[in-house]
Amino acid sequence: MKKNKASLKYQCKIFDVWEEEVDLPNGKSTEQSWINHNPTVAIVAINDKNELILIKQYRTAVKKNLLEIPAGSLDNLEEYPAVCAQRELAEETGFKAKTLVKLFEGYLLPGYCNEYMYFFIAQDLFSAPLTPDEDEFIEIMPTSFSQARDLLKNGEIIDAKTVLGILLADNFLKQSPAYDLLFHRKLLARGIKFC
Repeated sequence: MKKNKASLKYQCKIFDVWEEEVDLPNGKSTEQSWINHNPTVAIVAINDKNELILIKQYRTAVKKNLLEIPAGSLDNLEEYPAVCAQRELAEETGFKAKTLVKLFEGYLLPGYCNEYMYFFIAQDLFSAPLTPDEDEFIEIMPTSFSQARDLLKNGEIIDAKTVLGILLADNFLKQSPAYDLLFHRKLLARGIKFC
């Protein structure tokens, strides 16, 4: 499809809305609206008890409190995603991570938005609180992976980035040699022997 004339219809601190005339492969043209959004990050933070640090916050667009992983937008296109991840983690949870690993990156809603998100797992957390954004009122909810699975099954976690982040982190940890060692130690502590 060929891009033609585009016009800015709305602008705010988070995104811009554009309308654009697009030539289609069948020779026709149509007007399409799309959202221009800075890149974003989502962080699956794991504390020293091997719990996920979920946050609970009210989301005006859906008119309810949601359980989520920490996330936010890059301040500008020059900010590195890992730097943004540490900043957002500190603002929303009061922690930073000694270990930060990128799990995945990709578009969230490419049908109408160019928001590109970087997913990280954050481990070896240490206290480093930053002042949250003035419109953020967040409750921190440490949650075990088994509790998180139940919250997913019960429909209590309904934020798509959070679901994806938890699944990515769970998969990453299961493939990690440290996970295998931790798992085997837990079995031994329960008196379960393995060969």
